[in-house]
Amino acid sequence: MPTSDDTPDHITRRAPFRALERLAFIVGSVGLLTAMCADALAVLGRHVGLPLLGSIEVVQASVVLLASAAMLGTTLRDKHARAHLLTDRLSERGQRLLLGCSDAISAVLFLWFAAGSIWIAFELRHGHEHSELLHIPWGGLRLVWIASALLIAIVFAARVLQRNGARS
Repeated sequence: MPTSDDTPDHITRRAPFRALERLAFIVGSVGLLTAMCADALAVLGRHVGLPLLGSIEVVQASVVLLASAAMLGTTLRDKHARAHLLTDRLSERGQRLLLGCSDAISAVLFLWFAAGSIWIAFELRHGHEHSELLHIPWGGLRLVWIASALLIAIVFAARVLQRNGARS
């Protein structure tokens, strides 16, 4: 196993990452509570004969917030699911190499997600996208997702750099 100085968790103990983790928690919590309240009110309204129009749009917007925050928070805490079937049988050096490759691939993947989302945002910049009933602007939510994807890529890249620096 890697030593405590070169574990990915060591990166997230730095103040900017702790603040980012707290922000992700708050944004995700607000998104989850908003989605739950909107859905609960919609169900209650249907049962009493006063339907809440636009509740699905509120839930959709909230899911963008909570999913983006959840992925960022999971990345900052290094709590992504991993199959240890192979890694537990490797030497410390092999584990470090495989984790470094995994982090590098993840950084590239989230950069691709961000690049694709930026491309879509650029193409739709004059589209005035919004939801049908409540007119929730989708562009702002897309920017939240782009920022999250870029931050996730930065965290993965920082882990790769830290692991490479720890070997030197």
